[in-house]
Amino acid sequence: MIAAFEGWNDAGEAATAAVRTLVGTWNADPFVEIDPEEFYDFTATRPMVRLVEGRTRQLDWPANVFSAAPLDAIDNDAILLLGTEPGLKWRTFCEQVVEVVRETDARMVVTLGALLAEVPHTRPVRVIGTAEDDELIRRLRLRRSGYEGPTGIVGVLHDALRRRGVPSVSLWATVPTYVSGPSSPVAALALLRRVGELLGADVANADLEQEAVDYRRRIDEVVDDDEDLRDFLQRLEAAYDEDVVEDTDPAELIAELERFLREQ
Repeated sequence: MIAAFEGWNDAGEAATAAVRTLVGTWNADPFVEIDPEEFYDFTATRPMVRLVEGRTRQLDWPANVFSAAPLDAIDNDAILLLGTEPGLKWRTFCEQVVEVVRETDARMVVTLGALLAEVPHTRPVRVIGTAEDDELIRRLRLRRSGYEGPTGIVGVLHDALRRRGVPSVSLWATVPTYVSGPSSPVAALALLRRVGELLGADVANADLEQEAVDYRRRIDEVVDDDEDLRDFLQRLEAAYDEDVVEDTDPAELIAELERFLREQ
């Protein structure tokens, strides 16, 4: 199962964009969703009204939809959960997710997230991968998180999975703090590629790759017109390149993730 939630865990909408892309690339079919009625304060997370064919009004409620796709290349199936972080009853919500994990006999759960960090958009996106299971950490080249502090629905879900004995992995991509705008296709693409490495599955998507190229070009244009931003970017690039040359342990990046979670 691969899951992402809109909201606190989703800087630049990178995590949900990655799962949404997988749903389309793998032609996944929805098979069940969680009723939002008891998990949201609709004055805080409001339903949206849209017009169908310019005439009929339709309400879209906060959704948590499970879809399924066969992955013939690895002789396995993928369950994709595209959701919205709930505002109420997190433990009950997570038990419903775990129930779907059990009913579908999912052998591992991978959650996707994204955080704002002091990183340059001109360098490859870093993806942090953490887990608690020693065998998963060794086999998938992950880290054990030492984070302490406030958490989102992703953290609560991993705790529920751990208590049920379900192996789980958490992947986080970095989004530059100085980039304004709602979406980051570059971070979404980095998450997709890491998921592909974990599963040994094809996650290529030409549309998202082109969006990433256009995204970088638009940011380059903004930076070129702002001298202060150019200086700031050069300092970020120097720090990034120094880490790469020295093969720095990613502890500093994990600390950045922990700082982001606390401040949020």
